[in-house]
Amino acid sequence: MAATPAPPTAPPKPTWDPRSPTPLPWLRPTIRIRLTLLYGGMFLIAGILLLSIIYLLAAQALRTGSQPLFKIVDFDGLKVSSNDCPGIADGNLSLSEFNSAISECIDHQRQVALDNLLSRSLLALLGLAVIAFAFGYAMAGRVLSPLGRITRTARAVAGSDLSRRIELDGPDDELKELADTFDDMLERLQRAFTAQQRFVGNASHELRTPLAINRTLLEVHLSDPQAPVELQQLGKTLLATNERSEQLVEGLLLLARSDNQIVERGPVDLAEVAGQAIDQVTTEADARHVVIRSSRHPAVVQGNGVLLERIALNLVQNAVRYNVPEDGWVEVTTEVQHGQAILVVSNTGPVVPAYEIENLFEPFRRLRTERTGSDKGVGLGLSIVRSVARAHGGHIYAQPREGGGLVMRVTLPI
Repeated sequence: MAATPAPPTAPPKPTWDPRSPTPLPWLRPTIRIRLTLLYGGMFLIAGILLLSIIYLLAAQALRTGSQPLFKIVDFDGLKVSSNDCPGIADGNLSLSEFNSAISECIDHQRQVALDNLLSRSLLALLGLAVIAFAFGYAMAGRVLSPLGRITRTARAVAGSDLSRRIELDGPDDELKELADTFDDMLERLQRAFTAQQRFVGNASHELRTPLAINRTLLEVHLSDPQAPVELQQLGKTLLATNERSEQLVEGLLLLARSDNQIVERGPVDLAEVAGQAIDQVTTEADARHVVIRSSRHPAVVQGNGVLLERIALNLVQNAVRYNVPEDGWVEVTTEVQHGQAILVVSNTGPVVPAYEIENLFEPFRRLRTERTGSDKGVGLGLSIVRSVARAHGGHIYAQPREGGGLVMRVTLPI
């Protein structure tokens, strides 16, 4: 017998949360910041080089002109006063000492002039550098504004709005080429998704009629008290199969609807929606000996009430059906945190490996089984939940619970 392949290992858990916002957005190494640093740095380097050349040329010029143009050979009766060179005002200096004092004074004044030139040039360079960085930041923003438009459109498309287009105007440059390519891709994606949703919707509608006819015929035959026991048993089996097919078709139709953009929105309280879901599942939970606990606080969102009720119903149903045989429980909570409405459904149940979590959201996928029949559902529950949550701009996160079971967390914008 061939050895059973080992299950895939779970990927390493990231040490950071990609959904968390950047604490200091100004410190992000964005292209605009990098272009600003590039423009300002180039200007600063050019300014430093220019200042160095001017300083060296000025020093060379002063050094060339430092040779005395005159020399005092007789200073009988000469009286000199100077605030900058007080040494030459001393009347007790000899002629050579007097000439030396004048030379030293000239050298000192030359150095003072060079220092003054350097300090004022550095201040001017600093001021111009600030202006250059500000101007570079503004120009970088202007140059990168088409990229911002592309980013906003891509973010809107990520929110399930494939009808958005960039339609960038301006010169026929690389950015316009990128925007036009992105628009063409969105056009093809929209046609593909529309065709897929139309096919699923039409197929679901077309299948509902024969299934309804089959159900009616089976119920009529089962209502005959003179029917043989074997026929009664066969009819019940076919009726259960037909009911399962109807659930599958309804799930496909709802999945196709939820993938579309939600047009009709209104205030919906998740606490009320969760309460209705609990009421619908209470009978099944009692039959499976599962206790349902709830802590519901008002959490009003803008959305479609029918679809949001489907989120709560599917999660609570799954939590009840995929539970332990004895002493099982399901806990449902609703609250508002950090500007988001949160619905959490946790339950006891079998141990779920971390690497199996993402597979649970795929259509017709169940834990450790793929596309197999089960009396617990048709395999579309979590797919519908994720699709509805995305259509409302929200997300669903699943996490294995310690000891078995899952914690399902749905976040929706208020």
